[in-house]
Amino acid sequence: MAKPIADVDVDASMDEVQKRLMFEDECILVDEQDNVVGHESKYNCHLMEKIESENLLHRAFSVFLFNSKHELLLQQRSATKVTFPLVWTNTCCSHPLYRESELIDENFLGVKNAAQRKLLDELGIPAEDVPIDQFIPLGRMLYKAPSDGKWGEHELDYLLFIVRDVKLLPNPDEVADVKYVSREQLQELIKKADAGEEGVKLSPWFRLVVDNFLMKWWDHLEKGTLAEAADMKTIHRLKN
Repeated sequence: MAKPIADVDVDASMDEVQKRLMFEDECILVDEQDNVVGHESKYNCHLMEKIESENLLHRAFSVFLFNSKHELLLQQRSATKVTFPLVWTNTCCSHPLYRESELIDENFLGVKNAAQRKLLDELGIPAEDVPIDQFIPLGRMLYKAPSDGKWGEHELDYLLFIVRDVKLLPNPDEVADVKYVSREQLQELIKKADAGEEGVKLSPWFRLVVDNFLMKWWDHLEKGTLAEAADMKTIHRLKN
């Protein structure tokens, strides 16, 4: 269970919104086969000390939302995010929470419910713009990535595609910037990140998807054959 805020040595510089989410949100703990083994606060799940000493692994999702022109919506995480502030990443990255609606395994409904919730929270995308049955789960990956000396990620991440034209109203507590990119524009962004130009950084999970899956999945998207690309049986263990 999460400790009361008063009982934890909280970084005094942490944004109040992010602090509240860190202690109120209960992530789903899983083993490396994605079996639910418990729950823990978002705070503890992202402390590298806890990750390393207790091997805390939590369930996550990453949404890749494309418009009807097959451009991918990217977001830049806000400066107040505890982990990976101001990095560019895929449309929405977060966690299903330890609650009934987000623990449903059938048809990956719990993860889809969480994705719909966070698209509204982070980007202001109304639920009717992203119907649950339009999310396409394509794969799962397991990775670990430190953010700085204190924080990091250790996630079993569900990778979801959706193709919709949506209304956007980004939440500044979560998102610093957004933009749609073509394949070519994404490649240019990657080159800038690799060269350290303009301060561009990419999230480690987004980079793993880019390097291992994204372009072939984008091919399937354009051909209308995404269902052929899906592999939800394999858990890909990846390293940056």
